[in-house]
Amino acid sequence: MNYHWNWAIFLTETPSGSTTYMGWMLSGLEVTLALSLSAWIIALLVGGLMGVLRTVPNRWLSGIATVYVEIFRNTPLLVQLFIWYFVLPELLPTAMGDAIKSLNPFLQQFLAAMVCLALFTGARVCEQVRSGINSLAVGQKSAGLALGLTLPQTYRYVILPMAIRIILPPLTSEFLNIFKNSAVASTIGLLELAAQGRQLVDYTAQPYESFIAVTVMFMVINTVVMILMHKVEARVRVPGGGH
Repeated sequence: MNYHWNWAIFLTETPSGSTTYMGWMLSGLEVTLALSLSAWIIALLVGGLMGVLRTVPNRWLSGIATVYVEIFRNTPLLVQLFIWYFVLPELLPTAMGDAIKSLNPFLQQFLAAMVCLALFTGARVCEQVRSGINSLAVGQKSAGLALGLTLPQTYRYVILPMAIRIILPPLTSEFLNIFKNSAVASTIGLLELAAQGRQLVDYTAQPYESFIAVTVMFMVINTVVMILMHKVEARVRVPGGGH
């Protein structure tokens, strides 16, 4: 193998001279973290709400949640991203579309990727929440209602606290996935971690060092997330329970 390894490339200044190639990588890491965490917060809120609606007795509310899940879970993530970034501004009223297209390019790319990741992941979170609620004994809801609680109060104080404990492990997997899925944002020009890695290759012709660094950074993110989530699981586990 005639490949010339050069790990010192990360300490070399970029053509602009404003930073080093490692600075590029760290900048991409910051964007990946900001994008993934903001999308995750929205996904939890939207997915949690839709997951609850899928289990309520109202056919219209459960139907809306079902349509949401079927659309966002069964459409490729990349297609959704292109729709949010390229198509949506053209479908909106002219003034709104022009306002979006006049945004700073980075902000426009970031917002499109954030909304796309959030709603795509939210559909998956929705199904986790629905499964967690449906796995509980029917008697828990009946007991809450028998005590005089309203249906929303029963969900808030009885059903959801137990369901959340059950679904924490699969939610951890979704949390990890959102970091990996954020790499698709590079297709619309957002310079997140994977895009910075490809840009480094374009400028230095050192692909192995670049993508090894990207891989290590994603592994560090995943390791930190798993450690934190294991601590959360241990903290909220019901003593003597099966979860």
